[in-house]
Amino acid sequence: MKEKGRAAYYKMLESVRQGELIQVRRGLYANIDQLSNSMIDIEAIIPGGILCLWSAWSIHQLTTSMPQAYHVAIKRDRKVVTPSFPPIELHHYTASILEIGVSNMVLEGYNIRIYDIERCVSDAIKFRNKIGIDVCSEIIDNYLTRPERNISKLLDYARQLRVGTILENYLQVKL
Repeated sequence: MKEKGRAAYYKMLESVRQGELIQVRRGLYANIDQLSNSMIDIEAIIPGGILCLWSAWSIHQLTTSMPQAYHVAIKRDRKVVTPSFPPIELHHYTASILEIGVSNMVLEGYNIRIYDIERCVSDAIKFRNKIGIDVCSEIIDNYLTRPERNISKLLDYARQLRVGTILENYLQVKL
């Protein structure tokens, strides 16, 4: 708004007062239509954030469960202030495993960073005790039914995340 001048800035403030715009965080505003989408601009809210876990599983259609919040991975020592709406859960990863399996995807007009499908399956195995064995099994089953699956890439990611032997045991049972 600074480039557009004072008049545009005051018009934006008036829109906020009338309820046409909502302040997501300091310096970031959105209208009702933007907030009603099923995807948000992660890069604008959390620069460098990566969509992960439940959000990524839902986008990759690995689970039938709908996420209650946007799950975003960030570097472990990073401090981020999240807005009150939409609900965002932060997951802190070390720098060595944060960038494993990151891909770019365009969803509903937003360019987002998201973990690829093999990394998502590896994360499901890594957090199997927190998410539940039934969800973990559903994710593995849905992955194995895909024709474009890449088992060697999956095993490579699982070894980097230190769950390689557990994945091998699952694959022996499932295949």
